[in-house]
Amino acid sequence: MSRLPSVQLSPVLLIGAGTGEATCGILYLASYLRRHGIEAFVRLTDADETDAEVRRSLEELLAHVKPKLVGISLKWFHHVARARLIAKTVRKLDASVQIALGGNTATYFCKELLEWDCVDHVLLGDGEVPLLSLCRGEASMPNVVNRATPQAALAYVDGPAKADVHYSHFDQLFLSQLDLHSFSGWVAPGKGCGENCLYCGGTRGMQKATFGRARPFLRQVESVRKDHQEIVPRTWQLRYDFAGSTAAFLEQTWAGIDLSRHAATYFLWGVPPPELAATLSKYLQRVYMVLDIGCFSELQRQETMKRGLLKPCPSDRELFEVIERCRAFPNLQLEISGIAGLPFASQATLEQEKRLVERVLSLGCSIGYQRLEAQPGALVTEHPQRFEMVSEATTFTQFLDAFARLDPSEKTVPMVRFQDAKLEAAVQRTSDEIDALVWQHAARKSHVELDGRTRLINSAASTQQFELGAWLGSYRVPAKVAKEKVTVVRSVDGAGLSCVPTVSTRKFSDPLLQQGEEGAALLDVLAAFEKPTTVNAAIVKLRVKPRFDPELAREVIDHLASGKFLQQA
Repeated sequence: MSRLPSVQLSPVLLIGAGTGEATCGILYLASYLRRHGIEAFVRLTDADETDAEVRRSLEELLAHVKPKLVGISLKWFHHVARARLIAKTVRKLDASVQIALGGNTATYFCKELLEWDCVDHVLLGDGEVPLLSLCRGEASMPNVVNRATPQAALAYVDGPAKADVHYSHFDQLFLSQLDLHSFSGWVAPGKGCGENCLYCGGTRGMQKATFGRARPFLRQVESVRKDHQEIVPRTWQLRYDFAGSTAAFLEQTWAGIDLSRHAATYFLWGVPPPELAATLSKYLQRVYMVLDIGCFSELQRQETMKRGLLKPCPSDRELFEVIERCRAFPNLQLEISGIAGLPFASQATLEQEKRLVERVLSLGCSIGYQRLEAQPGALVTEHPQRFEMVSEATTFTQFLDAFARLDPSEKTVPMVRFQDAKLEAAVQRTSDEIDALVWQHAARKSHVELDGRTRLINSAASTQQFELGAWLGSYRVPAKVAKEKVTVVRSVDGAGLSCVPTVSTRKFSDPLLQQGEEGAALLDVLAAFEKPTTVNAAIVKLRVKPRFDPELAREVIDHLASGKFLQQA
């Protein structure tokens, strides 16, 4: 039996189905609900790994928020097994709470998900209007399906004319300062995709089938500006993932907003216009640009594009022109990404891959590289035989079983591999060799060589203090330590330290905190380098503190330097 809401469902708790940071979609949804009178909260970042940890944290959340509806964001297919675990756990903890799933994967597999007795509703496509209708208990709820309401054509489709989708109420949505500070700054300048890459589950065809989007679109400038106005004072970085936004569009959305101390990551494909790198570098303190070129073999790339199975990607010549332009901006780092093991591979394409990766690394760029994975709805996943390949998962049950067997800490996903064993072995061998090259390059770049005469300075980009209860969330911290001060330090790369020198693990334990003597030691070392100081001089200064001997002081200095909390003066 379906459980239909008879009263307004408020408060609402929105969470992600996977570990780490949930998609920014739940923030847009919660903001929209708040502006329309529904009390909404998010748990954006989830560090739980074991079933026991999932149960304990959900029990704390439900007791604190007392939600009438829990919405689970199931955007990514590799979270399907964990979505089931979370829904089952919520149902066991409080059978009165209604449970809804939404997102790309939830929409694609809505029929299968409604067979779970722990799921009451699935929201199809864009979620703002459907979720609000569900929370209000309206008689007609567009794009909300359950066991009593069969799936019909999409009745609501977001588009460029809708101006009421933007971030707001960030001071009310988050349940802790830690969760707010874990937000990576995602902004969606637009929605949808106009391409049909054979390996992707979010193609133009899939967008039309699951979200009703006939074509991608940019959001209204004013809506994206409101996103920036809400989040820039609360985050140190911005992240974008949409190839259609131009430098001029971004400048309009930044109007009147100071980004001079912010970093940005920009994911794009194709050949970026020359002014994009210049604009990003001009307005932001640091820029990390990720350019997806499909694959690292030009021969394979061009063959796949010629068949209409890959988005427009740069030629090698165009790629090196982009790299050369970006090298002119010292505050911009460029990563080139591609997929290994795409169809139409051969010994010639494998040799091209390795040569291109070596050349790109030699020019100071980073490399993003992974084997072809199976994605629900992707052409090569649904019809691998067309490419003389085999997919390790195709159906809902196969994907669910694959991820249910995995330890949460593993990053493995079902793959698409070649039927020809000799070719598959060659592809994997090349992939392993390139992985080793990439790791060696990254290790060389991150290695910090120190000796006693090296002059370092505390280069932490941000140091703030919070009460422990506010940092972790009042519902997680015993009253006896809730007022203790947490010193939160962030490096220029975003790495963080949360130090509570006055609280020992005997009083309260949390893996995200550096407590007692450990926390005090980290803060002491940072203080020793407030001005440019040699390593030897800092060790002498630190020896007066009973917690330090020279060996331990040097160990902590090395640790902070590797995390870029300390840098050469």
